[in-house]
Amino acid sequence: MLALLAHPFSSYCWKVQIALYENGTPYEYKLLGPDQPENQAVLAGVSPHGKFPVLVDGEQAVFESTIIIEYLQQFHPGKAVFIPTDPVAALEVRKLDRFFDNYVMTPMQRIVGDFIREPAQRDALTVTEAKAMLLRSYTWLEAYLVGREFACGKTFSLVDCAAAPSLFYADWVCEIGEEFPLLKGYRQRLLARDSVVESVDKARPFRSHFPAGAPDRD
Repeated sequence: MLALLAHPFSSYCWKVQIALYENGTPYEYKLLGPDQPENQAVLAGVSPHGKFPVLVDGEQAVFESTIIIEYLQQFHPGKAVFIPTDPVAALEVRKLDRFFDNYVMTPMQRIVGDFIREPAQRDALTVTEAKAMLLRSYTWLEAYLVGREFACGKTFSLVDCAAAPSLFYADWVCEIGEEFPLLKGYRQRLLARDSVVESVDKARPFRSHFPAGAPDRD
C-alpha cells in the first residue's frame, strides 16, 4: 500500500492527491500535524528539509509533487495519463507545470507567508511584488487558455493537478477579476471535477487556519 505523508490544507499535497483520486489509486493518508508525532518522525527521516508531501512506496520515498506524479504514472499507472508520451506535448505539459508552481503557487505563498509574520515584521513590498506577479500570470494565462478546456487542451494532465490548488488559493489572496473570464472559467471547471472536489472537502475543516482569512465563495 502506498502512503502519502501530507496535510489536507497544503496546496502541494492537493496536487498529488488530485492525481491519486483521478486514477482511484489506493493509498494510506498519513496526516502530518502535532497530534501525529509518528508521522512527523517518518517525514523527518525521508525528506531532506522536512517538506511534504512525500510518497512512500515500500522502501522508496519520493518527494517533490511533480516527481511524485511522474513516479505514479510510471510505477502505478491508471486510466489518466498525466504526462503525454509524445515528447513535444510532454514538454508543453512540463513547462506549464513549472509555470503554475513558480508563477502562481510561489507568489501566492509569499502573500500567505507575510500574513503569518508578526505585524511589525510584515513587508508590504513583498506583498505588492507578489500580487504584481500573480496579475501578470493571470494576464498570460487568459491569452493562453483561448480554445482550451484544460491547460494543455482537452485532456486533464499534470498541469491541471498543479493549476487547481494554485488557482484555488491565489484567488483568495489576489482575486481573479472579471477581466479574466477564461481564467475564471478554467478555475471553475477545475473546482467542479470530482478529484478536486474531494480535495476541497478534505481541506474544508482547516479553513479557519488560513492566515489571510478564507472567503465563503468556494
